[in-house]
Amino acid sequence: MLLKTLLNRVHPVKGFVYDKDQLVIDEAQPNGYRIEVAIRPRRGSRGICSCCGRCGPTYDHLDQRRFDFVPLWGIAVVLIYTMRRIDCRHCGVKVETAPWASGKSPVTTAMALFLARWAKLLSWRQVAEVFRVSWDTVYAAVSSVVGYGLTHRNLSGITAIGVDEVAYAKGHRYATLVYQIDGHLRRLLHVSEGRTVKSLLRFFKMLGKQPAASIRYVCSDMWQAYLKVIARKLPGAIHILDRYHIVANLNRALDRVRAAEAKRLKAEGYEPYLHRTRWCFLKRKENLSANQSLRLREVLQYDLKTVRAYLKVQAFQWLWSYRCPTWAGKYLDAWCRDVMRSRIDPLKQVARSLRRHRELILNWFRAKKQFNSGIVEGLNANVKLRFRKAYGFRTFNAIEVALYHQLGCLPEPEMAHRFF
Repeated sequence: MLLKTLLNRVHPVKGFVYDKDQLVIDEAQPNGYRIEVAIRPRRGSRGICSCCGRCGPTYDHLDQRRFDFVPLWGIAVVLIYTMRRIDCRHCGVKVETAPWASGKSPVTTAMALFLARWAKLLSWRQVAEVFRVSWDTVYAAVSSVVGYGLTHRNLSGITAIGVDEVAYAKGHRYATLVYQIDGHLRRLLHVSEGRTVKSLLRFFKMLGKQPAASIRYVCSDMWQAYLKVIARKLPGAIHILDRYHIVANLNRALDRVRAAEAKRLKAEGYEPYLHRTRWCFLKRKENLSANQSLRLREVLQYDLKTVRAYLKVQAFQWLWSYRCPTWAGKYLDAWCRDVMRSRIDPLKQVARSLRRHRELILNWFRAKKQFNSGIVEGLNANVKLRFRKAYGFRTFNAIEVALYHQLGCLPEPEMAHRFF
């Protein structure tokens, strides 16, 4: 079967014909060869204006252009075409549109989609090395596919979103991430630099008023900038505070109590009761090893501030077993009163914070426990995996492209054949 026949089957181009193909010696290629395929316009067909998309007569021709195509049997494939200039009645003399590529890109749409699909599995550097292209070529390919996806994605019917931040570089450099966390679809909706009020406002500006009106549930942590924007932009939505961060704050307070008391016991010459007990207190009971369970059981026999703090933190976990928000609120109030009467300052700070955000915490029960930020944390784990796989990104724009590509569930350009 001739190569032209294969190309017509897997990559037909309306209005154009694959003319001649030849195998050329190219010492720059690893195997020493490349395949060149010439393209010519079909007889009687007119070029399409790159500005308005209307057909027009040929004005003159430009120099040949080369377009990288999907490699065949490990051999680089190049499409060669002499571009026409069109005498458009509306736009004047313009260069025609090449339907197999986008704009001035030297990479065909098929090749860009091929590289982008591999870039979901490998790092961009690995894709560049495997297919003998530059890192910038892979980045441009992924950017073009992401740009198409963002333009053609459907933002209607979003009922639940999750908002969180993730550190993407040293020096407390954060990015605000907004996810759709509906049961039928979980995807990244927006990436914005920073974790300020403006960072989250950019999402609502992008979304528009009509899609935002359908949002009924919002999950976030207790970051004040997010609370402020959500209260203003989504006053009718049920705002659910992040259960994960509430438990994390309690564990941090407990660890501060343990560390301070262990230091005090050592300074006063007592036995090191709390030596190597950090994870005995912080891990869940079902995750403790046999030695850790035994060690915890021994420590709980002593009258220590850490033991009292641990028991109060364990008592707080019963809150999540309630179903009715009214009874959950009564339990939360009782727990906060008990903690405020104690002399455990780190836990008292957490109790004050819980009192300030009482209604937002109880919204989890009002939402019938359908949504929580555990979904968001799971998606954040994929974000961090993308960062580790890439060994860092040079610009924030590259971060945006990579995250949309990996987590955005974006539509891809339609092709006659799936090369990968």
